[in-house]
Amino acid sequence: MRKLSVLILMLAILSCSIAHAAQHTITVTHIVDEAHSWHKASEFFKQEVEKRSEGKIEVKIYPNSQLGNEIDTIQSALTGGGVDVVITGESMMTYVPELGILGVPYLMTSDAHVEAVAGGPVGKEIEDLMMMDGAGFRCLAYFVRGPRDVTANKAIRTPDDIKGLIIRTPASTITVSTFESFGAKPTPMAFSEVFTSLQSGTIQGQENPLAMIKSGNFYEVQKYLNKTEHLRTWLYFAMAEQSFQALPKDLQDIVLQVGKEMQAYEHELFLKDEAELEGFLTSKGMTIIEDVDQAAFAKLADGAMQKLMDGEYKYLKPLYDKIKAAEPK
Repeated sequence: MRKLSVLILMLAILSCSIAHAAQHTITVTHIVDEAHSWHKASEFFKQEVEKRSEGKIEVKIYPNSQLGNEIDTIQSALTGGGVDVVITGESMMTYVPELGILGVPYLMTSDAHVEAVAGGPVGKEIEDLMMMDGAGFRCLAYFVRGPRDVTANKAIRTPDDIKGLIIRTPASTITVSTFESFGAKPTPMAFSEVFTSLQSGTIQGQENPLAMIKSGNFYEVQKYLNKTEHLRTWLYFAMAEQSFQALPKDLQDIVLQVGKEMQAYEHELFLKDEAELEGFLTSKGMTIIEDVDQAAFAKLADGAMQKLMDGEYKYLKPLYDKIKAAEPK
């Protein structure tokens, strides 16, 4: 009798476990480490979605490019290859050319300008483009990035100082053309390859926001942080639409609500990190070059962009003009 009772109890426990097992899995991937605000935001998303769905959704997070580089994971998400959520921005121009606008140097001039664009009508237009006729990405949140700076083992104050520098850039025609206009030698490569390439001397510099410079440990192989502040932009915490539509309506609502809350949570972390990052990098031995002639770099960047928009990138002109017009007075 006792054995029967134990068996019944075990079956009840097993039945309860099966009843509460996750019915849906959301796989999140990104390129940074666990200390970065993107990862912490992803953990917030996981915790809240799993809790509010009462375990019906399980969220799995893969940091540090574990599932591939950004382009590979975008492709995986779009084709149902096992990725559901990516953190991406201008790299999406591979599929939606207009998304290249997020990588135009010196287009947005301040954090306030970025917020006015990302959170306004232009941002909504860009989010609609991400949907790609209903088969692309649903933007659950956007994360504002700190301005991108150039690191190298030399001080860079003017375009003359960057001439001939072999520098890693994202695989973006706009970014490559801009750095060519500066006189540098841009070399596109995945973020995960940058540290070893700097270490070996394959490249001599790179450009990223402060948080990515810390996340990539670039302070170990780069002496100077040159405040070019050449790009201010944002990225999306974006879920493949096919993955989103696979969820029942009640679970979709949970995902959307948590996404909004996660955006605010990440922004608080971002602001806190930005206030501390320069101190961290200098404590690790980096020298910060403040007196960069940004106006000289911006003039060259604008010339390169105007040339592109006069040719094959003329479709960017409407978005370019709208972003310019959204600059807070």
